[in-house]
Amino acid sequence: MSTFTSRKKVFAGIAVAAIASLPLAACSSSDDGDDATVSNSSEVVAEITALTGEDTAVLLDAGFAGALESLGLTPGTVGDGELVDGSLVFPITGGNVTYFTPGTASPYVIGQVQHEGSGFSLSAGDITVEITNLNVDPGVSRVYGDVSVNGELVASSAYIFTLNGSTLNPLDVQGDTAVLQGTEVYVSPVAAGLLNSTFGTDAVTEDLLVGIATITVNTTSGDDGN
Repeated sequence: MSTFTSRKKVFAGIAVAAIASLPLAACSSSDDGDDATVSNSSEVVAEITALTGEDTAVLLDAGFAGALESLGLTPGTVGDGELVDGSLVFPITGGNVTYFTPGTASPYVIGQVQHEGSGFSLSAGDITVEITNLNVDPGVSRVYGDVSVNGELVASSAYIFTLNGSTLNPLDVQGDTAVLQGTEVYVSPVAAGLLNSTFGTDAVTEDLLVGIATITVNTTSGDDGN
């Protein structure tokens, strides 16, 4: 294997691991999408078939921010992404969401929340990694994204984050917006493994907390409202 290829793989690992600074949305309390149960008795609280507005954000945990600093990684935003008051904020560009009354369906939030054209970057020396086009899948409690190193795509739809929706607050409807807040965002097993192999450590685990997520959607967007 050439030195360049080896180096690229190392920093691809850093990238996917660092992804832990990206946006996360609210999700279900289960991470097993194969066991999803929706019946005629399931009660739909809100359904938006075509998301087109508002944003997803994650308030970064101080411990995670400190971990990035200790590894010498410099974070940044890509495209339409922003860092606002300690939260990374990414515009929602598409997708769909159905929210059921908790207890009538499992998981009780399903769909996809897409964020095309924005993302998060991580730089170390002359290498820059970008994680973009995040796709939140609440039904399986995961976030996926594209990873590139110095402008070259190295992974498409990589499994970046694991979501824990057991801390999710009740749906908050405010006029023409609906807010799902409180989901915990963790480094995925894939990202944890990449970090450990990249830095020669076993200190990074899949239970490393990235932060707390909030997703705000426009309930009048798309084909139908709530």
